[in-house]
Amino acid sequence: MKSEHVVPIRIYAAVFIGLILLTLTTTGAAFIDLGGGLNAVVALAIAIGKTLLVTLYFMHLRYSRPVTWVFAGAGIFWLMILMTLTMSDVLTRDWLAVITR
Repeated sequence: MKSEHVVPIRIYAAVFIGLILLTLTTTGAAFIDLGGGLNAVVALAIAIGKTLLVTLYFMHLRYSRPVTWVFAGAGIFWLMILMTLTMSDVLTRDWLAVITR
């Protein structure tokens, strides 16, 4: 029988503090105008960092078997497909004329 990996509480505390700091960074970045749509890029980068921390440590993906990594990657791949299809729909709506009377 294989024993599970035990994560020390200090790791959980460090990840929690990191998540709090990244949340505060997101809030602070919302009040700064970076211009040119850079605010969205910064917010998404911070969100990806928070997602990685949660999945790697709180969902124990870091210490899991490779097949779990494959399924997590498949979920991310599916999310990218959905986002691509959604953005392709949104970006092609400019050619529709708005009828005003």
